[in-house]
Amino acid sequence: MTSISEGQAGVEKRAGSHVVAEFLARFRELGIILALVLVVGATTIDNPLFLSATSIQQILAGSAIIALLAIGETMVIITRNVDLSVGSVLGISAYATGILFVHHPDVSLPIVFLVALAIGAACGAVNGLIVTVARVPSLVVTLGTLYIIRGIDGAWAGGNQVNASMLPESFNKIGYATFLGIPYLGWIAIISVAAATYWMRSFRTARDFYAIGSDPAAARLAGIPVGSRVFLAFLLSGAIAGVAGALWLSLYASVDAIAGVGYEFQVIAAVVVGGVAIFGGSGTVLGAALGALLLYTINSALVVVNVSSFWSTALAGALLLVAIAFDRLVALRLAPAMKTRRRARG
Repeated sequence: MTSISEGQAGVEKRAGSHVVAEFLARFRELGIILALVLVVGATTIDNPLFLSATSIQQILAGSAIIALLAIGETMVIITRNVDLSVGSVLGISAYATGILFVHHPDVSLPIVFLVALAIGAACGAVNGLIVTVARVPSLVVTLGTLYIIRGIDGAWAGGNQVNASMLPESFNKIGYATFLGIPYLGWIAIISVAAATYWMRSFRTARDFYAIGSDPAAARLAGIPVGSRVFLAFLLSGAIAGVAGALWLSLYASVDAIAGVGYEFQVIAAVVVGGVAIFGGSGTVLGAALGALLLYTINSALVVVNVSSFWSTALAGALLLVAIAFDRLVALRLAPAMKTRRRARG
């Protein structure tokens, strides 16, 4: 009787741990929102100006760029790949946008953003082709293109700089104007995240990303065109980074050869902290965007309380490690539960 009771207790304990793991996996976004509330609350107690309208608008505008980049990065990571070139793509797109205005001051804004999108899409297509056709690991490919694109940008820009006086007011306005108290960039990020979330949940092409990330071999057996889907993920990531480069220029109104340096780390940290599994197969665009908002808010809070910027980098790295360990733990807890559920259904 004792051994039976102990066995039943063990089963109940494992079942309870699986329930907890499923809860944590499904409600990761709520944890990020709670962390945001705690960070904002603690910082506001130290400095009430942190919760002012101007401060909130600056946080929303700054985090919007990272959130946009996180949309494309999420798609790539879900397919069990990674795109390290997003910062370089943003940088070269931002400089190209500035130079376009310098040589063609009267160019229309739709043309400018189409050029930025085309530059980013071309970079994403190169990454996707090498990964899918040459079958080179994405980590190696995008690390290489990160430096190649950065080198091209540096050679192109040299010591030159594009500043606000060279840009039309209609373009600069995108970076500082607000609507209903929310910056234009914030609205762009909100609408983009909502559209991407709907697409990822509702369309088969996007759902294939999850199948590929969960098990590439099984996805191939199921008839999913793995190569073309992975290529699409890289193409979209590059295109979004290109548009983000133009928006980055509208926000900072100045660009040189080092624009976007280090953004790849910030984006990957935001995506993973937001609940996208670095091993692929799970995660949401909404979670990644909330991760971007959380990390940017933490950076801003540390500045407000006069903490060195070096600590913000260290904290972001620590959060990244914790998020990866958390995802791995949840995955290990969920796997037996999913197997048990499939057997019960069968």
